[in-house]
Amino acid sequence: MYYLGIDLGGTNIAIGLVNEEGEIVERGNAPTGRERSATMILKDMAELAQEVAAKAGVGLDQISSIGVGSPGAPDVENGVIIYNNNLGFRNVPVRAELQKYLPLPVYVDNDANCAALAEGLLGAAGGVRHSVTVTLGTGIGGGVIIDHNIYSGFNNAGSELGHMVIAAGGKLCTCSRKGCWEAYASARGLVEMAQEAAAKAPESLLYTMVNGDLSKISAKTPFDAAKQGDAVAAEVVDTYLDYLAVGVGNIINIFQPEVIVIGGGVSKEGENLLVPLKEKVARECYGQAGVPTAELRLALLGNDAGIVGAALLGFPPEKRALVSLFSPGRK
Repeated sequence: MYYLGIDLGGTNIAIGLVNEEGEIVERGNAPTGRERSATMILKDMAELAQEVAAKAGVGLDQISSIGVGSPGAPDVENGVIIYNNNLGFRNVPVRAELQKYLPLPVYVDNDANCAALAEGLLGAAGGVRHSVTVTLGTGIGGGVIIDHNIYSGFNNAGSELGHMVIAAGGKLCTCSRKGCWEAYASARGLVEMAQEAAAKAPESLLYTMVNGDLSKISAKTPFDAAKQGDAVAAEVVDTYLDYLAVGVGNIINIFQPEVIVIGGGVSKEGENLLVPLKEKVARECYGQAGVPTAELRLALLGNDAGIVGAALLGFPPEKRALVSLFSPGRK
């Protein structure tokens, strides 16, 4: 049997046909057209799913289910997206709409949860039962996997890891709280720190690398400047890693997962991020000598995590455990 996984983004709809081993065997994508109604978007989504299956030579009778990952808050039980700010969705009956065109079981969940499920079963945390995935992008996304299943609280709105406060009364976050982890440890938080530091030190490489145009500073810029020996950039990176370590340490102390997966754009720094982060996280973890603690790993699945994770929503518990056991990402 096969499973359809759909990653519904604000700009793009990505669909993959996934086999029982969790591999994408065919894929397709199309612009979301966010200015359109939810009904139109979901109709196009269903048609694209049909095209992907037909392209692979797979009939609907060979497809077990459809999974949809979307930003925002889902009603998992009823297959409804309660809200999605990117698309302006409010109480959109995704399951009911898709089943007008595709008579299959439809599962709906948050896109970060889907990515965490994929990394937890088939990616960097393959082979373990308990993992947490943290995505360092414009914000901080997160997903908690307990015994191969998504944990998101009684209302499916949990695991908003980026919005735990690490500095009471600190920087204003986009969520209107002050001092959220996301305000400090997201890519945006890193860029803001780098811009502030460069403005104070026009003699620094951090400043001259962008010819004084601070709007051109990206999350990569301070890492690049630090590698070339710039002290200002090195201090920015070190401070950023301190903030990142506080949040990761909190997650470990609360959940004690076997693995924490670090993904998102900032994770592309690879070992330059991971090695110093491990050292700092070790100082943040509660515990005694000899007590096993979480291992930090870089994400493996990249942009495919959303598609694969959405497809995995339809896998029964015993199948999830099995694919994780034989995952290529198992270490």
